[in-house]
Amino acid sequence: MDSHLDANRANWDDRASVHAARTGSGYETQRYVDDRTLLSDVVAFDRPRLGDLAGLRAVHLQCHIGTDTLSLARLGARVTGLDFSSVALAEARVLVAETGDDALVDFVESDVDHALDVLPGGSFDLVYTGIGALCWLPSISRWAGVVAGLLKPGGRLFIREAHPILWAMDETVGDDLALRFPYFERAEPLEWDDSSSYVPTERPLVSTTTYEWNHGLGEIVTALLDAGLELRMLVEHDSVPYEALPGQMVQRAGGEWALGVRAGVAPLSYTLQAVKPA
Repeated sequence: MDSHLDANRANWDDRASVHAARTGSGYETQRYVDDRTLLSDVVAFDRPRLGDLAGLRAVHLQCHIGTDTLSLARLGARVTGLDFSSVALAEARVLVAETGDDALVDFVESDVDHALDVLPGGSFDLVYTGIGALCWLPSISRWAGVVAGLLKPGGRLFIREAHPILWAMDETVGDDLALRFPYFERAEPLEWDDSSSYVPTERPLVSTTTYEWNHGLGEIVTALLDAGLELRMLVEHDSVPYEALPGQMVQRAGGEWALGVRAGVAPLSYTLQAVKPA
């Protein structure tokens, strides 16, 4: 398992340096410097569902280079971003210093499974997780336990994530939807070797091997219930904020991508909220 984690960390270290480019590629981070009110597309999509964040203490798990993290801070939360990539966190700290959001944001290095070793348990009003996070975790039940441990009584989990149906599709099939990969969690991960990323980058990736695990929607909900949380929202969406299936999608306003010819055939992402009982 450590070898899987090490390979994934090397890949995300590599991605962080190209995703943080100020040249218009990657995450187009210069936008956040130039516009101090800008929210990431992921956070903006769920703005009505997030509600009032003013004064809340939040933790953003798997925060990467911090664009969603600073967006939560711009909505009034005091946010701690957690990630296992030291390179991503270095880029995130530079970014929030340049944007002026560092007064409300700090960053901590850890993988998710050990988050409670570096963060105070039972002290967060909000645990937030964004798109493309859960597939890097081998155990959804361990993740749910960490979430429950971080939340204070009455605190909530908010997650927008790619749908496990989408993770099960073969993106290399360009003319139809093809279910090929496991929908349910397995002990052994899928191994990938890919020099590209999900956003345009200035160079190919060098650390190309990664390991991923899918988790069925029922497995995710059940893990949260078993951890003592109460489900308050589960909304499935027909779009996702990147071109997940090249050649089969159309882009909408706000950075979302939806199926073209097969519109509405499958859910592509979901928003979930769960609360720790007071």
